[in-house]
Amino acid sequence: MPIRPFQNHVPEIHETCFIDNTAVIIGRVSLAEQVNVWPLVAVRGDVNHIRIGARTNIQDGSVLHVTGARAHKPEGSPLIIGEDVTVGHKVILHGCTIGNRVLVGMGAVVLDDAVIDDEVMVGAGSMVPPGKHLQSGFLYLGSPVKQVRVLTDEEKAFLKQSAVNYINLAQEYQ
Repeated sequence: MPIRPFQNHVPEIHETCFIDNTAVIIGRVSLAEQVNVWPLVAVRGDVNHIRIGARTNIQDGSVLHVTGARAHKPEGSPLIIGEDVTVGHKVILHGCTIGNRVLVGMGAVVLDDAVIDDEVMVGAGSMVPPGKHLQSGFLYLGSPVKQVRVLTDEEKAFLKQSAVNYINLAQEYQ
């Protein structure tokens, strides 16, 4: 598994994580307990930091990156992902903040300074523009995303279950 330092920053990876051998994790990256990172994922914390919360899964082909310091924003845009998050296949997350129990559907793009609250579903192929705030408890779809409807209780329960499903699958791979 290619874990690479960048400018004296070494990724911090909890011992319970599963990282596929084809994934690449670089620089200022922190992975909490039971995070699982699937084939061909790139997590690049070079010009800012990335923090991924417990039990989150990052699925095949996803790209996670950050934005460095700028004149109007000296802290830049780190990437912060909460707990029990499911990041679908080929998702791009760039310098955004994602709450807990969120599902980001396959092929979605979430751009700098967007904030996704807890318990949100972002539909496959959707695009969350820079600085957009997605409120808790809703399904969002489209490019750019629009709030579509309130999540059902079953969908909210699925958000947590999805994370559990991927922990179980990661254990089978280990």
